[in-house]
Amino acid sequence: PVGDREAVTRVLGSQLQESELQAKLTVQEALELYAAFYPRPADWRALAERLGLTSMLKKRFGVLSGGQKQRLFIALALIGNPRVVVLDELTTGLDPRARRDTWEIVEDVRASGVTVLLVTHFMEEAQRLCDRIALIDNGRITALDTPHGLIARSAGATVISFTPSGPLDDEELAALPALTSVEHKNGRITLSGTDETVNAVIALLVRRHLTAHQLRITDATLDDAFLNLTGATS
Repeated sequence: PVGDREAVTRVLGSQLQESELQAKLTVQEALELYAAFYPRPADWRALAERLGLTSMLKKRFGVLSGGQKQRLFIALALIGNPRVVVLDELTTGLDPRARRDTWEIVEDVRASGVTVLLVTHFMEEAQRLCDRIALIDNGRITALDTPHGLIARSAGATVISFTPSGPLDDEELAALPALTSVEHKNGRITLSGTDETVNAVIALLVRRHLTAHQLRITDATLDDAFLNLTGATS
């Protein structure tokens, strides 16, 4: 990057965590201005259409909502036709609807063949958008894998909770494969284990001709993986 800054600029686009434009600059003016920075820019009109900006081309930056500003910054990051785009804390401060709309835009960008490097603290966002995830703790990469791979490596438990239609023997429950814990509360049973445990519980209920009321199965999440793999407690 230091040796050939211009070459890097041609292939790299970025959206920073904190970005601002002049409040009186319109969306169209911003797109035209940034397009002028590149020898072979993308068609800003097509980009505006793709990102849902066409109806707000005459709007000034200062009156845009948070979600609209993020759409514009994504467009500005893509206007140089980059092969790689860095999106830094893309949805921080957005409401749930705007956040999900932005996720759909990122999915479209990725599907177009652009490599997306996403920086985020939202595990749900990373799990939905990323093919590979690097977990960073205190400035160091502690794990690098697919979302599913990280969850599997974290040894996070699958939890199955239900109220049986009849009594279950504690010895039968204790004999379930890969079981790590059993809890009884107000007639409800909560078990921790793996997918193997879940299958064994279902088989046990069938053998005993019992029904599992209010059955709930919860898998480990990327949040669990982060906490387990980094040793974080808060």
